[in-house]
Amino acid sequence: MKIELIADYACVCGEGPLWHPDEQRLYWTDIETGRIFWYDPRTNKHEQCYQGPRVGGFTLQADGKLLLLRDHGNIVTFQQGKVLDTIVESLPEAQTGRFNDEIADPHGRVFAGTIVPGGKGRLYRINTDGSVHTILENQGCPNGMAFSKDQKTFYYTNTPDFTIWQFDYNAATGETTSRRPFILTDKKDGYPDGMTIDAQDHFWSARWDGSCVIRYSPQGQEVMRIELPVKQVSSITFGGADYTDIYLTTAGGNQKDKLGQFSGALYRVTGLGIAGRPEFRSRISLSPR
Repeated sequence: MKIELIADYACVCGEGPLWHPDEQRLYWTDIETGRIFWYDPRTNKHEQCYQGPRVGGFTLQADGKLLLLRDHGNIVTFQQGKVLDTIVESLPEAQTGRFNDEIADPHGRVFAGTIVPGGKGRLYRINTDGSVHTILENQGCPNGMAFSKDQKTFYYTNTPDFTIWQFDYNAATGETTSRRPFILTDKKDGYPDGMTIDAQDHFWSARWDGSCVIRYSPQGQEVMRIELPVKQVSSITFGGADYTDIYLTTAGGNQKDKLGQFSGALYRVTGLGIAGRPEFRSRISLSPR
């Protein structure tokens, strides 16, 4: 196993790593400073490509654009350094908050959470016509999400309760039912943050204040742990031509003296011989609200 520091933009809250297979690039965001970056492993080049309202994360649209989920429930498309179409102008219940983490489902819908002061965040399903459906209310910090390989289960992290939840999931309709705890995490390992599932249906959970990412079996048992030299490990994804490269975002670039010299950097883990799966693409169209 090899752990490499790929790029250090001193991200205050580095998040949302996403592999773009068309471009063979990785994208990630620094939420608090309103920046997006890309990295091309073929050339080892990376740069900032966006500065604007805070982006809680993004999905990859079917046409190759990024779907940015931003402050106040604003959703737009983005490509080649430019914001293009507005999908959702704003969500009234998110006027004092922002989006935080999201995932496209097998049919192109988007599941997304919001952080709102007072623990009033929500978990939403955004349908392909741009309509928005509330799944859960009063969520402290909606976070990492994933779908099982058989597409019958949806997983969702609510960070403050140290729990990864699971739902029965109907891929045809997007409906989620029967919410129940899946993994109750140990507080000593930090807060559960971003997550992904690999090709073997094993779960990877990044740990904020835990300096690590933990791999779990499909039954929820820990089977591997990768330690990083920084405290706030925020999210994880697989990338590369064969999806065997693991990318990890971190936070705390404004507190390097307390959280680690390379806090806020992007890391890559190689050599494990474990493959991930391509993310589903969103298919959200314009819909007036």
